[in-house]
This record gives sequence, C-alpha cells and structure tokens, in this order.
Amino acid sequence: MKIIVSKEIKNICPVFVGSCIEATVKNTPYSNALWLEIDEMCHIIKRRYTTETLKSVPAIAATREVYKICGKDPSRYRPAAEALARRVLQGKNLYQRDTLVDLTNMASMMSGYSLGAFDSDKFYGDTLVLGIGHDGEPYEGIGRGMINIAGLPVYRDSKGGVGTPTSDNERTKVGLETKHLMVLVNGYDGNENSVSETSDLIIRQLEQYCEASNANYYIYR
Repeated sequence: MKIIVSKEIKNICPVFVGSCIEATVKNTPYSNALWLEIDEMCHIIKRRYTTETLKSVPAIAATREVYKICGKDPSRYRPAAEALARRVLQGKNLYQRDTLVDLTNMASMMSGYSLGAFDSDKFYGDTLVLGIGHDGEPYEGIGRGMINIAGLPVYRDSKGGVGTPTSDNERTKVGLETKHLMVLVNGYDGNENSVSETSDLIIRQLEQYCEASNANYYIYR
C-alpha cells in the first residue's frame, strides 16, 4: 500500500512522520498473556500521569495541536491514545475487543500515538492519502455511528475515509476474520526514532501474540 501525505497536512504539520506496518496475522478473541502486559502498563500509567499531565505527553500534545489548527476541539474529539489512557486514569475498564485490537490499543497508550489498525483486504485501491476531513463528509466511526470528521486528519482510500486519530471506520475495521493487517503510526510530533520504536514494538507483539509473518514497516512523510 502506498501512503501519500497531502500538502494540506504538510502545511499545518511539516514535521509529520508516519510508519506503515503490514503483516499476515492470525487473530484470536482473547489473549491472557497480552492482558497481563496490558494490566501492568495500566498500573504504570496510573503512577505516571493524571488526566491533565497526560496532555503534555509529546505525541498526544502534538496531535491535539494539529486538531486545534484544523479547527477541531481535541477535548470533544479526543485522539484515541489520549482517550484510552484517560479511561485508565478515571478507573474505568479498558474495552476488550480481540487480540489485534487489544494489542494496538496497548501500543497506542504506551507511545501516545493514535494508531490506525485496518484489515487491508477491505481497502479500495492501492493508495491511502492523508488529508483533512470536510464538512458533510460521510464517515462511520467504529461503534460510534456517523461522526463529523470536518477538521480531523483523515486517511482516504479510493472510496472514502478509513481512519482518523479519533476513530477508524467501520468499513475497514479489524475482526476475527482479518488475515492481512495494516497499522499506521501517526507521528505529529516528528519524532522518527519514537515512531520506529513503536513500529518495532508492534511487530514484536504481532509475532508473539498473533503468529505474524512477513511483518515489516516503512517510514513515510
């Protein structure tokens, strides 16, 4: 899959750096070993942050700033990494979906990057373009129904929007049937080393928990 960063994104965030991870995987409903890791990470988050200091995590702060520049309120349409960690800090249970989703949610909270996780067999075409959502653009968020993505960074395939930092689209979501996975790491903070470290972590966990093969990633700007 080819990823293109549009001029409108480059204009508002010239330091943006992303990573595209692709792998052949085997999904499962639940992994006890993974959830032991997730529980430990939740304890670390509780010791390290409050709901206010969480906003200063570089990856989260940079994503929130891009939302503001685009005219979107990041406290109403929270980036996923922030929203997940806030649940932990508020004493709420994390959603348990399936191993692929749980794994990427964990990586998102650990890094502060809002990740897109997709079943790549559900894409239309061979190119994704990262742009900005328009007024009235139809978009069905996973478990959210139709949401207003005007002013949100959005990846589009040849049919329309598939992913934003707030919510991915129902059309391309991961499920137990997913065999070919794509994960996008969105580095609005411009930290290529951190984006690469997050990508390496995801690949290791995919290999450990999802029998991943042919796993690799590339950096794009």
